[in-house]
Amino acid sequence: MSKQSTFTAALATMLGATLGGLFLWRSIRTQKRKALKGPASAEPIQAQLEADITPSQTARQELSTPPQTQKLLRAHSLLEVPPVIVSSQEEWEALWPDFQKDLSVYPVLGLDCEWVSVKGKASAVSLLQMATFSGRCMLVRLLTFRNAQHPLPKDLVGVLSDPRVLKVGVGCYEDGKRLAHDHGLTLNCTVDLRYLALRQRQAVLNNGLSLKSLAADLLNVTLDKSLELRCSDWEADVLTSEQMAYAAHDAQISVALFFHLLGMNTEPRLPAEGENTFVQLASCCQGLVDVPFRARYNEEGEEGERRRRSRKSTVESPESGDQQVPDPRRNKRKPLGVGYSARKSPLYDNCFLHAPDGQPLCTCDKKKAKWYLEKGIGELVSESPFIVRLLFEPSGRPDSQKDYYLTAKENVCVVCGKADSYIRKNIVPHEYRRHFPAEMKDHNSHDILLLCTSCHAASNVHDGVLKQQLAEEHSAPQGCEEGIRLLEDADRRRVRSAARALLSASDGMPQSRKEELLSVIQSFFCDGQQEVTQEMLQKAAALETRIFNESYVPHGLKVVQAYAEHGLRGLMELERCWRQHFLTSMQPRHLPPLWSVSHNHDKYLRKYGEDLQIQLN
Repeated sequence: MSKQSTFTAALATMLGATLGGLFLWRSIRTQKRKALKGPASAEPIQAQLEADITPSQTARQELSTPPQTQKLLRAHSLLEVPPVIVSSQEEWEALWPDFQKDLSVYPVLGLDCEWVSVKGKASAVSLLQMATFSGRCMLVRLLTFRNAQHPLPKDLVGVLSDPRVLKVGVGCYEDGKRLAHDHGLTLNCTVDLRYLALRQRQAVLNNGLSLKSLAADLLNVTLDKSLELRCSDWEADVLTSEQMAYAAHDAQISVALFFHLLGMNTEPRLPAEGENTFVQLASCCQGLVDVPFRARYNEEGEEGERRRRSRKSTVESPESGDQQVPDPRRNKRKPLGVGYSARKSPLYDNCFLHAPDGQPLCTCDKKKAKWYLEKGIGELVSESPFIVRLLFEPSGRPDSQKDYYLTAKENVCVVCGKADSYIRKNIVPHEYRRHFPAEMKDHNSHDILLLCTSCHAASNVHDGVLKQQLAEEHSAPQGCEEGIRLLEDADRRRVRSAARALLSASDGMPQSRKEELLSVIQSFFCDGQQEVTQEMLQKAAALETRIFNESYVPHGLKVVQAYAEHGLRGLMELERCWRQHFLTSMQPRHLPPLWSVSHNHDKYLRKYGEDLQIQLN
């Protein structure tokens, strides 16, 4: 072959390969375009994608963010929404429609209050903070309305009292008392986040249950609780940006915590047809709505804003909300349960008593076992384990060798397994057990378990919820003996509150409100026929509102009586209720062997029968 022919063949081969590569590349590119374009045009799809991701930068980030980080991003995004001050009816009306739209999606408001305390005396609530799930937050300056003698917006009064809008926060029930006392506002449908955190088992108990602790532990959000901000002038003519952010964050983080504790996101979502969002949310808070938080625990020292949530807070005592701030040098986080007196010795010595024939009878403490030896009615069989054989026939023997009282028990917290700082826990509270018949009081150490101080405090919180439910079911109000023996007369209380409001704040009160309060006093003292004098006001302000309750029955006795109406099985059901409540609420992992919610129930029926005549103590 000539050189020319060889060159021509090589050139043809190169051109063919090039053209083939171009053809293949074009084919692949066309296929990719078709796949991306799909059956519809590309423009609507792109527009839809842009619409889906436009509402928030957070949503775009969540596409590639782990679920735990997504929750943190949502919480931080709420805090980035700037709050708005409301000082007039016009400002309220401009903002309220957007609030209404948010509440139609999720009927939840994060709520908190601020006020000034001077020389240990708390002034009237000056600022009300409300935030929706989107982070939108209003800072309502209540004193500005009062000082200008302007009535509060009707929609504000309505949403606070609306029983189908949840108000969530830490101490919001107590805030409602202050709002009622200072401004005549009614706050309904409150949920304390501390109850919700304990119920959902998400609270880090060793860090306390303040709003700051919950935000840090559950959302990894640090709230600024500096002394300067907490004690700043909330009645100033103009609030600083730092004050506004501080106030708004308490309400916004409350909403974020609420949805986090329910395991829900807070992205906008219209309810499906037939779906009732409020019913769904309220069902998650069953038993916690409008329940004051009662727990024996030490609040975190630096959480000064919770000073007004004191258990001594009452409607008639504005001083009880005093913003007392502890020495900042001592502001250390105190674990839940501090203040409890822990046992200094083990509860279980795991000594054994045997019958004369060697049958195990029960376990007991070493002091009791040695008593038999000292009296000469027992003999030592073994030092380890410590076993004493009785020298007389016992009055009774176990029905089987698989008996709760024959098992050795560990001296550890039955919930978490902690081996120190434990105390005894009455699974069936003493206020009920003390009224049980004698037949059900024998051998009840089954219902005394060991808990560490933190778990004991948490368990008491859960017990408070069940007690409240029992109180409502059986009309058996809780409280101290004096508080129930002396009932409140609602009419006399209304008169006294009206008189005190007129004496303390009549100068800044709207004329319509003043006339309304005067008419209350006038109708009580003189049937509307005589003008109210200063002397009459003083008398009304000191009016005794309590009436002796001749039909007083303690809460525990009333509940036991209700169950005793169904005989022995009724009381067994109350016992089972409390035992199951402990298992459900605390989820103990270290229970003694053979511990049971139905302990001794079969034995009661065999020994006494269902027709046992119940004699309560």
